[in-house]
Amino acid sequence: MNLMKRLRVRPGGTVRLADWDADDTAGLKKEKAQELLECNVARLAELEYRLYAESRQSLLVVLQGMDAAGKDGTIRHVMTGLNPQSCRVTAFKVPSAEERAHDFLWRIHHAVPARGEIGIFNRSHYEDVLVVRVHNLAPKEVWSARYEQINHFEKFLTLNGTTVLKFFLHIDKDEQRRRLLARVDDPAKNWKITPADAAERRCWKEYQRAYEDALARCSTKTAPWFIVPANKKWFRNLAVSQIIVEALEAMDPRLPKPPPDLAQIVIK
Repeated sequence: MNLMKRLRVRPGGTVRLADWDADDTAGLKKEKAQELLECNVARLAELEYRLYAESRQSLLVVLQGMDAAGKDGTIRHVMTGLNPQSCRVTAFKVPSAEERAHDFLWRIHHAVPARGEIGIFNRSHYEDVLVVRVHNLAPKEVWSARYEQINHFEKFLTLNGTTVLKFFLHIDKDEQRRRLLARVDDPAKNWKITPADAAERRCWKEYQRAYEDALARCSTKTAPWFIVPANKKWFRNLAVSQIIVEALEAMDPRLPKPPPDLAQIVIK
């Protein structure tokens, strides 16, 4: 089951989200997926330990998706076994006054993981070709130039030891409606819903087109996009965990060699 190959957006191609089934589970059943997820979570913890000890390279995981696509849930279920010492989650909200005074990548670069770390972006620099485009927050000539700027930025990161994985959590409009209604009906989830969510939902088609362009134009050999079917949360979690594990295994972090005088160390 090669989910990395199955879900990867081919560089230089076009993307039509309608062609990607948000209910797809690659033929897996929930019980088997849960078993595989547990194995991946354990393996991820082992690889994170080696990455931190080696301290020569880093991993950046970007999570994007429509409202209620499951970015928080993915972080909670996939990253549950990671050590907070070497794993940092950054959620990008509306830019502050200080952030707006700089270029759009300034705040992003500040959050890039250091060597030995795993960084997770809940939303990211892609908001500047998504929400900015949909709501006309900048002229077209400004946001359209950002695709190439993003590609250059991500290539710069990879050339300096950061592996970049980008996940679009793909849900359909009916599933989003169910999840938003659940936030209205469940008192424990009321805090997660705002009038803005309903307003953004009315821009569904515009966001889909914006995502299609971002996925097509910014999936590169060195910083690929993966379209993860996310209607089934259990498959979403498995797919993201599997791809991260495979990427870390390819990075092959090694434990440092022990000091040459190790035999001389006496602990009393």
